[in-house]
Order: sequence, then C-alpha cells, then structure tokens
Amino acid sequence: MKLNPLVLSAALALVLPLAACGSDSESDGGGAGGRTTTLTVYAAASLTSTFEEIGKKFEAEHDGVKVEFSFGGSSDLVTQIQEGAPAAVFASADTKNMDKLVDDDLTGADPQDFATNTLEIATPPDNPAGVASFQDLAKKGLQLVICAPEVPCGAATQTMATNLGVTLKPVSEEQSVTDVLAKVTSGEADAGVVYVTDVTAAGDAVTGVTFPESGDVVNTYPIAPVKGSDESDLAGEFVDFVLGDTGQKVLQDAGFGQP
Repeated sequence: MKLNPLVLSAALALVLPLAACGSDSESDGGGAGGRTTTLTVYAAASLTSTFEEIGKKFEAEHDGVKVEFSFGGSSDLVTQIQEGAPAAVFASADTKNMDKLVDDDLTGADPQDFATNTLEIATPPDNPAGVASFQDLAKKGLQLVICAPEVPCGAATQTMATNLGVTLKPVSEEQSVTDVLAKVTSGEADAGVVYVTDVTAAGDAVTGVTFPESGDVVNTYPIAPVKGSDESDLAGEFVDFVLGDTGQKVLQDAGFGQP
C-alpha cells in the first residue's frame, strides 16, 4: 500500500514533538535547568540528626541542590577520603582527624571550628547496673561499651579514664558513637560512653548519667571543604551555612556547645 506523502508528513509533524518532550522529561532531575547538583558531605556519626536537618534547610535555600551524607567514625571517614572517596565537605568530631587531611593537603580551605561536645554515660532506661558516676564504669561484671581509641569519642573516653585513674574493661569497642548507642538501646550493654548530644537525641530510649568531670575533656568539631571536589564553590557555601546563624541554631538546639 502506497502512503500519501502529505499524510506521512503530517503524521511525522505530530510524532516528533511528542518524542522530544518525552526525552526531556526523562532527563530532567529537577531544579534549575532541569538538573540536580549533588553535594556529598562526610560527617562524624554524632552529627547525624543535626546535619540532616541542616542539609534540608540548605537545600531549601539552594534550588536544584541535593545534599547527600556519609556518616561514620571520623577516623574511618578520613581514611576513605585519603583513598579518593568523592567527598566535597568533611566535618570531624575532633581536630586530630581533621589534621590528617590538612597534613595530606586534602582540604580546600583552612578548617573552621563549628561546635563542641562533651561526654555522657548512656544506660538502658531503667539503668539496671545502677551507674551513677564515671568511676562506676569500672565495676566488676559491668557490660560496658565504648568507642575505639582511634575514634574521637573513644579518645576522649580514654583521656577521661586516665585523668580519673579509672581502668575500663569494655566488652566491645565500636567504630562510631552511634554503634555504642545502638548496643545500649538494644539491651546488649549496661552502659556506654557517648556524647551529651547522643543522649538528647535518643530521648526515652536511654537514661543519661552526667558526671562533673565531663567538662574537663571537650571535643572540638572542625569543618572544611575537601580539595579537588567538582562542587568546591557549593562546598564552601555549605561550610558557611553550618557556621552561620541557621546552622548554629540547629546545633545548639541539639545540645552542642559553641566553638
């Protein structure tokens, strides 16, 4: 059957625009120009809830930007960045781990301190072991969980133990403070040493036990853009956002101290 050239032309004129529209909608990722820009932030596990909130507020002020986080122990995150992980921003729970990136010339700008944190003991809600002080963590038979010494929370715990002359014998040393908290909330531990902010975030899932010496060991949190990122300008904006009024309010509402 031979098609009328005029009919064929008319049909093509209708089909081609529709096909083009379909192609555009599939490639659109949202945001300005139909594209989404992803900013990858590596941050200490103790920053999880606060940085997720800060990330949402940052996205709300930056059309077409999606902030993706990788949370974990600061030492593990540093190792990943040193091995080429695509981080644009790094926020550490201590200066020691940030210094590793500085020494390797992996920061895109000088790190800036944005928060502080102190230790607190977390127990299951009924505090079955009756922990009332840091010294109680050395009691025989206590199922204690702490962070590994290379993790900022673990380093602070060891410093505190040394200062007080307490010998700790944990049943487990975890790679992040959130892992310690998980052991406590699941009932696998009688006590864990975490941060004040972790106890606050856990709510009724744990009981917090404060101790007067906690103010003697304070962790300072620095943040910096990572050198070589494709989103270096946006990374700098995120750092400024964390240091600004909005970011600082979120952090302080969660119990972090000012740097």
